[in-house]
Amino acid sequence: MEIESGYKEHIKQIVPSDISGRLDQYLQSCLDGLSRSYIQKLIQEGHVLINQTPVFKNGFPIKEKDIIEVHIPELKSISIQPEQMDFDIIYEDNDLILINKPKDMVVHPAPGHYEHTMVNGLLYHCKNNLSGINGEFRPGIVHRIDKDTTGIVAVCKNDTSHQSLSKQLSEHTITRKYKAILWNNLKNDSGTVDAPIGRNPKDRKKMSVVRQNGRRAVTHFQKLDSLNRKFNYVECRLETGRTHQIRVHMASIGHPILGDTVYGPVRDAFKNLNGQTLHAGVMGFIHPTKNKYMEFEAPLPSYFVELLKKLGT
Repeated sequence: MEIESGYKEHIKQIVPSDISGRLDQYLQSCLDGLSRSYIQKLIQEGHVLINQTPVFKNGFPIKEKDIIEVHIPELKSISIQPEQMDFDIIYEDNDLILINKPKDMVVHPAPGHYEHTMVNGLLYHCKNNLSGINGEFRPGIVHRIDKDTTGIVAVCKNDTSHQSLSKQLSEHTITRKYKAILWNNLKNDSGTVDAPIGRNPKDRKKMSVVRQNGRRAVTHFQKLDSLNRKFNYVECRLETGRTHQIRVHMASIGHPILGDTVYGPVRDAFKNLNGQTLHAGVMGFIHPTKNKYMEFEAPLPSYFVELLKKLGT
């Protein structure tokens, strides 16, 4: 397909059956990596057409068999600016830095979201000492956790360490343990969910257990405590690392994470949590230059500790 001058990409979508709703919400579910605010900007600037006619309303109603075309303009030169941030640093040396990420912090920039991310803070803290393997928007980033998940994120300061940790991740030899509060009392104190994960065929912005085109995903869980007969405090250990893996797996067995507005119950009892009660508490790996196993732990955030006390009464 020929791309018009001034555009870097031309995307064409035909609305499938049983799909309706707002144009911006539909496009967000289809277009990975584009924020809703950026999609709305594209619509408002006339870069989105429905049945060959430009549409300028974010909430324009779509219907089955509509032909939607999205023209992505050439990117302007964007420089990610360093920002001073007060990181909770768990460990740092010449190769790595491990940060205890708070809630509401996005790990790396994306179209329409170039400020106040962890990368902005890392550029200030580490200067030019970050791995360049993942490019300008993700310098040093080997893995990430969700905006509303707290806990350990490992960042590489050079390409050698980046390649080492990436290899360990792909071989599933990195220890990653999460703490979570789950809905509904578990029948068994421990177990394993071995179920493939992929894009939800009915909602592309969500992940789900899918047998066709899913990637193998394995989560081990151990109950730590029962809370008020309605919730369980658990530790989940990742064997693989798929997008939203713990959230999807726990929801798939009837125990969604408390506060998860995407995979949890429609009426969550604790709306003020601002996201799921999920904390990346432990990470262990072979250090890329010291060549020995090192393990690190991030303490639970205060809101999580207080919630455990409240639910335990």
